[in-house]
Amino acid sequence: MRLTEFWRRMHLHFGETYAESFAQDHVMSELGGRTVRQALDAGWEAKDVWRVVCVTQGVSDRLR
Repeated sequence: MRLTEFWRRMHLHFGETYAESFAQDHVMSELGGRTVRQALDAGWEAKDVWRVVCVTQGVSDRLR
């Protein structure tokens, strides 16, 4: 998954403004105690981060 697709889906699920806030501020144990941004910066694949977001945040099937 490309980062552009990852962010497109984040914005569709959370909304334009909250997606950025969530990615910056929400620490997730499933990402090793990192935020979405920290996980991506640490080298996690976007598809793996997206899977965690989907499972933990109830992302609809159409965006998975």
